[in-house]
Amino acid sequence: MSPRSQGYVFVVMTMCIWGGFTLTARLSANWGISAWDIVALRFALAFCILMPILIYKKDTAFLWKKQPFLLAMIGGVGYYLTCYSAFHYVPAAHAAIFLNGCIPLCTAVAAFLLFKEPFDKHTWLSLVIMLSAISVMSFLMYQETGVVFGFGDLLFFLSAVWWGIFTVLLRQWKLSAWHSMASVAIWSAVVYIPIYLIFLPKNLSGPEPIHLLIQTLFHGVFVVIVATITYVEAIKRLGVFKTGSIVTLAPFMAAILAVPLLGESLSWAIICGLIGMAIGALQPWRWIMHKDSLQQQLDQQKKQS
Repeated sequence: MSPRSQGYVFVVMTMCIWGGFTLTARLSANWGISAWDIVALRFALAFCILMPILIYKKDTAFLWKKQPFLLAMIGGVGYYLTCYSAFHYVPAAHAAIFLNGCIPLCTAVAAFLLFKEPFDKHTWLSLVIMLSAISVMSFLMYQETGVVFGFGDLLFFLSAVWWGIFTVLLRQWKLSAWHSMASVAIWSAVVYIPIYLIFLPKNLSGPEPIHLLIQTLFHGVFVVIVATITYVEAIKRLGVFKTGSIVTLAPFMAAILAVPLLGESLSWAIICGLIGMAIGALQPWRWIMHKDSLQQQLDQQKKQS
């Protein structure tokens, strides 16, 4: 296979896992697995896999810096606790709107507040589209149910804030994909699991053992480790822009698949929200401009040759 074909294979693998994250997280709520439990299980398994590898490679020095610890607290413990908790209150489609749809915006705001990076014209346009979509969705939701937003939507938005800060700090501190993944998994386990064992409620005897096993393997291995590797490999072959644009579709596809797979429903309000937030997050006009720019470069190369 050519590097380009390999890149698309890695993109598809990443999309399947990221889309599966939305579906399985909602499924864990349906199975009665609490957010406290699933977070502990995923980080415990990831720790057991990654820590021996780091020790074998003698690559543990980076863990003792403050950056890996802060990344784990924000993009690990903070993000996953609020994210998994949100699935207990609202359907999967709400995650696509208030989590994945808001992540690009929250990232831009975090970059401005933390490092004074100004908004570009694409961010402003996305902001206008997203606010318009949320306004229309709010109006329709109030007409349909008399309620605009719920507690789960707030938790998803808070998760987007955590992930936006995490992304900006990760870009600023320039940690490798391997070190950032290992940092989040290991420090999250070291900090969270003792607190979970001593203070937090546990309900591991309630759900079916097979359900706990499925969730632990998928979230501890595929989401934490495999998806990170496939995403990085896709970026190497296709570039950041193309890879990021394609994989952003995964949560929105998961929201649609949740209708037949999980028996969830899509109201007109949610459909409007999905469409508007998908356009704002994907920024399709940049894709068109990117293709035009590449075509111009090819034309210039032909003229020069």
